[in-house]
Amino acid sequence: MRIDQFDYELPEHAIAQQPLDRRDDARLLVDTDGQAQHRHVRDLPDLVGTGDLLVVNDTRVRPARLRLRKPSGGAVEVLLLEPMGDHWVALVRPSRRVTVGTVLGVGAEAPGPRLEVTVGQARPDGTRLVRLEWEGASIDEVLAVHGEMPLPPYITRSLDDPDRYQTVFAHHPGSAAAPTAGLHFTAELLDRCRAAGAEVATVELDVGLDTFRPVMVDDLDDHHMHTERYRVPPATWDACRAADRVVVVGTTTLRALESAAALGELEARTDLFIRPGFEFRVVDVLLTNFHLPRSTLLVMIEAFIGPRWRDLYTEALAEGYRFLSFGDAMLIARRDDGRSSSRRGDTERARR
Repeated sequence: MRIDQFDYELPEHAIAQQPLDRRDDARLLVDTDGQAQHRHVRDLPDLVGTGDLLVVNDTRVRPARLRLRKPSGGAVEVLLLEPMGDHWVALVRPSRRVTVGTVLGVGAEAPGPRLEVTVGQARPDGTRLVRLEWEGASIDEVLAVHGEMPLPPYITRSLDDPDRYQTVFAHHPGSAAAPTAGLHFTAELLDRCRAAGAEVATVELDVGLDTFRPVMVDDLDDHHMHTERYRVPPATWDACRAADRVVVVGTTTLRALESAAALGELEARTDLFIRPGFEFRVVDVLLTNFHLPRSTLLVMIEAFIGPRWRDLYTEALAEGYRFLSFGDAMLIARRDDGRSSSRRGDTERARR
């Protein structure tokens, strides 16, 4: 398949630049039975019930965007993606102007603990290995002082409240971007879903480089997915096997669960590329935001519901839905075309 099969026209005005005042006021385009309905995320308790398992990704976003200076005074931006041994994998901009061994700092005038970043070699995927040195507190405490939330490049306005780029259930620091479908949830909404009869469970998937990188090849066979760490707690796995319907919040949650089924491991790194022809083993229903054209996430949506996503996206744009990270959402049921397998059979082999 070619990536241009997943293109569509996204007007700039349709890209949400700020979150809504109340998280669950986001609109929700529901298509679980072939008939589109226009609802709101706050209506989710009316759409789930006894026998449903609602699964969320409780990863937490690090404030990992650093605005640093060379010894000469030139500005350099470093986005920390994930630790690797004694180093971190990072995106460095402008990378070509930063030679190996350059030591970057926050500047003598910056308040808080000292932080220095030594830039290493470029890696084949364009990232760099960097070494961090700091005084005093843990690196997460240092980043809380010197770092910024790594908002996507299409968000051109800063946030008044950085916590709006965290989910209310964010717990495990590790992501370079938010699992944005989860941004619509409040603690009250989760309680109302439980009161409706649904169970709620968690997974972890640390959102990584592919969130920031567009597909750069024409043929999807040539696209290489970067690996991300995931963990599915044994209790969540058991609940998935027992549920009548697994309803996941976000593509990252879907990827974690389907990776566990495909790899047979509840905790590992995954480079799973979910594309048309993929055999789903776990997930029945997906709550997800509207995604960028020509993205791997849009490829995943077609694998899940087929080409109907085009009709839904066209309708959403016509109805004034807000797109991307701070935008609205849709609730879609997996297309049953005979390829998907029973959870109770094929996922038994996942090891704890």
